[in-house]
Amino acid sequence: MTEQKKKRIWLRYLLIAIMSIIVLTVAFILPLRWLNPLTTAFIMSDDKVESVWAYQRWAALDEIAPMMQMAVIASEDQKFPDHYGFDFEQLKKVLLESGGPSRGASTISQQLTKNVYLWSGKSLFRKGVEAYLTLFLELLLPKERILEIYLNVVEFGPGVFGVEHASEKYFQKKPKDLSRVEASLLAAVLPNPKKMLVSKPSPYVYDRALDIRFAIRNLGGVNYLNQLKKQTKNK
Repeated sequence: MTEQKKKRIWLRYLLIAIMSIIVLTVAFILPLRWLNPLTTAFIMSDDKVESVWAYQRWAALDEIAPMMQMAVIASEDQKFPDHYGFDFEQLKKVLLESGGPSRGASTISQQLTKNVYLWSGKSLFRKGVEAYLTLFLELLLPKERILEIYLNVVEFGPGVFGVEHASEKYFQKKPKDLSRVEASLLAAVLPNPKKMLVSKPSPYVYDRALDIRFAIRNLGGVNYLNQLKKQTKNK
């Protein structure tokens, strides 16, 4: 067998392997467009959750107050309607901060990928897998669906996953009835929900909640969500 023929065979195997990985990735992520995840990697690894199914009090996006939707966007990803999974401008700002980065630059899409599929950690390998899966998440799911899943699986307190669970636990109401202040408090703890508590807000949490309310106003209020609706119609 000539060297050229060997190279063609290896190239064929490589292409088959790449196509197989892509097909498996699509099969892995595409069902989320219609089906709610039964649990997530983060929930399964959390020892404060009584059951990996316990969080499942699912709230459809139209059952969540628009102000709550805006609060997480204002807090975590203000360019959510516009990017394709990554906010490179925010990443650059974080990397250039003196004294090292004081906040993360992960988008809502990246956070959702990490929460649903991956494990905690900051290794380059995990970051690479996260980036790869995030690309497909953005390609296959509309922004409104990404936001809906995120709000239903993200952690708002120790062992408290999902906005339905959080709103009932902390405010004794449904997520559609959350006020602007309540929504901003829930969003304020997202960077570290095990230490920043909605039940006992620190001055820092109150300040973050106030900043979030200012950010919502600067973004144009709930009308900002119309960008997501337009994007969903086109996808």
